[in-house]
Amino acid sequence: MKTTKNKMNTKIQFTLTAILVLAINIIYAQKVNVIYTTPNERWVEAKKVAKTEKSGDVADITVYTDEKLQVIDGVGGAFNELGWTAIQALPKEKQNEIFKALFSEDGCNFSMCRIPLGASDYALSYYSSNDVPKDFAMRDFNIDRDKFILIPYIKEALKVRPDLMVWASPWSPPAWMKVNEHYGMSSGEFGNAVDGNRMDEGAQIFNNATAFKMQERYLKAYALYFSKFVQAYNKEGVPLFAIQPQNEVAFQPNWPSCTWRPEDMAYFIGEFLGPQFEKDNLDAEIWLGTVNAGNPQYVRTILEHKTAQKYITGVGFQWGGAKSIPTINKEFKNIKLMQTENKCGEHENDWTSVERSWKDMMHYIGNGAGSYMYWNMILDETGKSAWGWPQNSMVVIDSKSKEVTYTDEFYLFKHLSHFVQPGDHLLKSEGENVLAFELENGRIMMMVYNPEETRKTINVKVGENTMSADLQPTSISSVIINK
Repeated sequence: MKTTKNKMNTKIQFTLTAILVLAINIIYAQKVNVIYTTPNERWVEAKKVAKTEKSGDVADITVYTDEKLQVIDGVGGAFNELGWTAIQALPKEKQNEIFKALFSEDGCNFSMCRIPLGASDYALSYYSSNDVPKDFAMRDFNIDRDKFILIPYIKEALKVRPDLMVWASPWSPPAWMKVNEHYGMSSGEFGNAVDGNRMDEGAQIFNNATAFKMQERYLKAYALYFSKFVQAYNKEGVPLFAIQPQNEVAFQPNWPSCTWRPEDMAYFIGEFLGPQFEKDNLDAEIWLGTVNAGNPQYVRTILEHKTAQKYITGVGFQWGGAKSIPTINKEFKNIKLMQTENKCGEHENDWTSVERSWKDMMHYIGNGAGSYMYWNMILDETGKSAWGWPQNSMVVIDSKSKEVTYTDEFYLFKHLSHFVQPGDHLLKSEGENVLAFELENGRIMMMVYNPEETRKTINVKVGENTMSADLQPTSISSVIINK
């Protein structure tokens, strides 16, 4: 009788233990989710979740949950004319799928995007919002071209993400405001969009001198030009939260461009642009950018200018500006920072693009950037600009077969922006190939890159807990720790 009773007790204990183990496993499964992407597998939720326990194990990565760094303002890409042209090759249903993939909560969940003010290198051709020479009063200012191309493009995104934040920057002022009276700065490596627009010999500007006509009447007119652009977009139902006065202030390509000395840019912002926005009661912020100068003295000169500094909310960096953002982040704690253009590649659209972009993402966000922009979200199968440079995109649309391809970089950005939204924070972390964020409701999300060709198990200390996670070979993973 005793033996039978003991056997029953043992069976009950075994059953209770099994239930407890199952319950613990369910708790772990609820607490931690891992989603990964490799060159061959995209956005896969791992079946074997990470384990979390109180532990004294040596950590490969440490996340300091009590040390918040910069707030995240947004993640997204750029709207350009050639992107809208590419997507027009598809039926409406497929177009909608792409916009959902980029802007819905189930997709990339993009929260901030960039537009050109006038022509970029991915416009169909040169243009501005006022090509009438010496129209200083801006009587002929208009955004008529944008109403047919850029604004419909943006509005499709707004249907999916109504609170999408949009900012603008010009690649060039109207040509008549420049000293060489041409949209470009040089004959360039790639040739021009139209032979008739080739630059006259001797009109090139190679020395980073200010290419804008620095007479007061031109400066006043240009400030008014910006103000009218912001107001016109507001009227069309596309409010702009910010402008940056010049794309790549220190570059002389043949596509639309304009160099500015820092003293001249500070003078323009402080004495003309800022006061014009004040006069017109505009809510749009003024950011300094986009800065591609590697020497931080460029930014210092402007942020320390007595009148310009009071109008500047943030600084946007791209390309060569990567060298100066660490210094500016240390010296100007009250200024917001942005990465304004992901390196565009050479139309390779493969995993090498992910490796390059991931390094840049860690560098910029790790040095204070609260917002991060991809370049062209959508292009056709050639990837070519109107000036002949084939570049990467997140979505490739074959204009003939109508096939849609989501590239590796699409998934890299999705691993960030699907989870990280405005108001979230970067967290201090230690270890290789990791970015950690505190999300809404206190959840933690880590982006972790495994560059090795073999599976890798890592120990991560998050607060008081240590978790172990399996990383797929050559992969980017989002590890989400729920409350």
